[in-house]
Amino acid sequence: MRDLSRATGMSLAGLYHYFQSKERLLYLIQKHAFTTILEKLKGRLENVTDPEQRIRIFILNHLEYFVSNQQGLKVLAHEDEVLKNGLSSEIAGIKREYYRICLGLMEDLRRRRGLDFNTRTSVMSLFGMINWIYTWYNPRVDGNADVLAERMGNIVLNGIVRSVKPRRKV
Repeated sequence: MRDLSRATGMSLAGLYHYFQSKERLLYLIQKHAFTTILEKLKGRLENVTDPEQRIRIFILNHLEYFVSNQQGLKVLAHEDEVLKNGLSSEIAGIKREYYRICLGLMEDLRRRRGLDFNTRTSVMSLFGMINWIYTWYNPRVDGNADVLAERMGNIVLNGIVRSVKPRRKV
């Protein structure tokens, strides 16, 4: 809180007037980030039916937010266990909804293309890829969110579509 006070030019007492605790501030940061990502994703997916395109939209939506908020991603990734007193359950609910959307996108791809792959493993692999970009991402080398999303989408989708055998139709 002292660092935040110095960075914003607001007194420590002023910060505590608006935020009762560091935990409350972390809760508000997480709620804003996850709600923003989730609502934007829902809007983007609304009129798109192609399962591969929907997964690409998911990846781009995630990367656009976090490429421009790298420090935020670091906080969200490492401070997940800090929230107590019921604050964590609300954030966990938003995150579960986000996960379920991604899982549904993968299941839709698997079902509509007649593929046989583990959707949970695929989703967890995707989250592993997109959530750790803050540790290595360099825009001069890796491109912007659009470029990165295209590349990651190709890795995920080409890996799934081209490395598995179609299920036998019964």
